[in-house]
Amino acid sequence: MMYTAATDADVPAIVALMNAAYRGSGWSTEAGHIAGDRTNAALVRAEIAATPAGSFLKWVDGDRLSGCVWLEPLADGVWYLGSLAADPAAQNAGLGKTLLAAAEQWVIARGGRRVRMSVVHVREGLIAWYDRRGYRRTGETEPFPYGDNRFGTPLRDDLAFAILEKDLGS
Repeated sequence: MMYTAATDADVPAIVALMNAAYRGSGWSTEAGHIAGDRTNAALVRAEIAATPAGSFLKWVDGDRLSGCVWLEPLADGVWYLGSLAADPAAQNAGLGKTLLAAAEQWVIARGGRRVRMSVVHVREGLIAWYDRRGYRRTGETEPFPYGDNRFGTPLRDDLAFAILEKDLGS
């Protein structure tokens, strides 16, 4: 199994997977903090169209989509990693670790030296999971997009994004 570039035909499956992973049940869900869908087909297509240097990748196991990730070059060997989603039924079997490691190798193969991501700051379990894989909080935060419900409806008024980074050379 390996990542391949997603096509427009993959968008409905990507949307379903991301919504299940981000808003469904399981240890990595945002459901207690943000309600509604995480994404929709129009948003995924707009992200792909707006960032031609980025890549939405899919991980297929047999004939089903089991994972996806968005990777985008920023500058100076730094890449943004977002929308990492694993089939919730396979999360406890190590699929997330496999997906993350494969995404990092994909970035390295394209000259990347560091990965940057943003995680809703109250998702301590997920941040700890990334920490165990070498990601560190930078101390930077980004504001949560209150008033823009394209990514769901916040259930609390104190949300922000913690910025995490990993040096791929170590």
